[in-house]
Amino acid sequence: MEGGENENGGKKRGCGCSKQDFLPEESFQSCRSYLNALCNTKSRLRDRLLARSADHMELHEIRGRSQHEMKKRLNWWDIIWFGIGAVMGSGIFVLTGEAARNHSGPAVVVSYLISGMTALLSVLCYTEFCVELPVAGGSFTYLRVELGDFVAYIAAGNILFEYVVAGASVARSWTSYLATLFNHDPNSFRFHASSFPEDYSHLDPIAAVVSLLICIAACMSTKGSSRFNSIASIVHLLVLLFILIVGLTKANPQHFSNFAPNGIRGILKASSILFFAYVGFDGVATLGEEVKNPGRDIPIGLIGSMLIIILLYCLLSATLILIQPYYQIDVNAPFTLAFQAIGLKWAKYIVALGALKGMTTVLLANILGQARYFTHIGRTHMAPPFLATINEKTRTPVNATVVMTLVNSIVGIFTSLDVLANLLSLTTLLIFSLVALALLVRRYYVGGETTCSNRNKLILFLMLIIGSSIATAVYWAIGKNGWIGYAVTVPIWFIATLGLNLMVKEAKKPKSWGVPLVPWLPSASFATNVFIMASVDGASYVRFGIWTLLLLLYYVFIALHASYDAAKETTDTTSAATATCLEDGGASQLHH
Repeated sequence: MEGGENENGGKKRGCGCSKQDFLPEESFQSCRSYLNALCNTKSRLRDRLLARSADHMELHEIRGRSQHEMKKRLNWWDIIWFGIGAVMGSGIFVLTGEAARNHSGPAVVVSYLISGMTALLSVLCYTEFCVELPVAGGSFTYLRVELGDFVAYIAAGNILFEYVVAGASVARSWTSYLATLFNHDPNSFRFHASSFPEDYSHLDPIAAVVSLLICIAACMSTKGSSRFNSIASIVHLLVLLFILIVGLTKANPQHFSNFAPNGIRGILKASSILFFAYVGFDGVATLGEEVKNPGRDIPIGLIGSMLIIILLYCLLSATLILIQPYYQIDVNAPFTLAFQAIGLKWAKYIVALGALKGMTTVLLANILGQARYFTHIGRTHMAPPFLATINEKTRTPVNATVVMTLVNSIVGIFTSLDVLANLLSLTTLLIFSLVALALLVRRYYVGGETTCSNRNKLILFLMLIIGSSIATAVYWAIGKNGWIGYAVTVPIWFIATLGLNLMVKEAKKPKSWGVPLVPWLPSASFATNVFIMASVDGASYVRFGIWTLLLLLYYVFIALHASYDAAKETTDTTSAATATCLEDGGASQLHH
């Protein structure tokens, strides 16, 4: 492309990119226009802060900015396997040990059930949105339509942050389990750079290579990726079936005798840890644009996969307890050492192989999801619009896939698993909470139709739901064992949800599939996600605050002006098209 010209006549660099690929908006065409944009920051903030998109805009005008459409090749069978592949990674092999030994004991089965039902509430909220808005943006789109541009932008930044951290951590875990297969220490397959800080000194090139190979597969074909994911997930399920069958042959029911040694608090604490064995399904929602029949395939795929995962997790955790008493379980390698304890040392290779297979499919689903998120964010111009391009040949978002893989690889090479795990949890729960809140807004508020009285009552009840949920979580976090705080906060949540149900008229019904028992299930989803956030360590909140501050700086200086120009251009185009239609209609009537 050296010496070539772009469509605006500007010279392109040797890589084939120009400034127009990154900042094509009017505000960035010259220093004068950018300074003028900065001078109008206040008025633009007022315009965009609470600006809500519309369903038809996201489904047509915004999606049309990618030039080419993604191919609709996926059905409910693909979505079920993507759901299983996205969620069932190494979490079951790692988190179960800590939860059972340190917190819940044999009641880890109940903890898995509680955290699974909590995750299922979020899945239900995602499913309704995904059916109504089957576009690549996932939760970014849902929040942009219901809570406005600014909330969607902050969520988008944290979504991408979550996916980069998740992709990098799973890639590093892949190296650790590969080392286990060869009877090596996890760090023996990494290079130690003594001049780097301790948490960043074990360099992991294998993590980068694995990520790049999966990137190539994701770029070539979504349907091909689906076939690979299905095969790998089936192998993973066979490994889990092996663990269940072999483990149950050595079962000792006496290990369940002291069922809940730490009571309900221990069970709930374990649930907050085990919840993260269920995350990953949100990335599957970004595939909605490629599903043949969203109204049928998405509910079957998302809800069906989560029910299968809940059942398997409960069975596997019960099997672990039946093999070995909870107080003897190893925190770092619970299944591997449990099999060694009953004389089956060779079984650790099967466990490690299952973990590798699971992490491979999680990596694939992660890269597919984050690329599609970034694609839709690029369509809105909150990120460089070259990321929105859909490749004409493969009909996949190649640009976004490659960029996100490179970022994942860089983070995965340098950053330790401890740092990455702490970064992941808070952002995931924040997005789940916002989506549940957005669903309540979607059902009970439609601009121009909802009366002022109903709008004000909705705001009041939502504030009470939010406030009582946060108060309950804080009361739990500070370690109060009494019931007085809960006797105040939980009834307020219940009365607020009941008031929303009885006193505010539902403004919008889903067209084909909707969450049952609204507002109860979305309200419960919000409350439980906020409750789990109380278990996240303080350092994660600090990192979250720093990252959000960086997002705000980028928004004020770039994203605000780029999205303002893009929205203005879309409005002008729509107005011109409407005027043309009216003129044509008027001329036709005069003719007749």
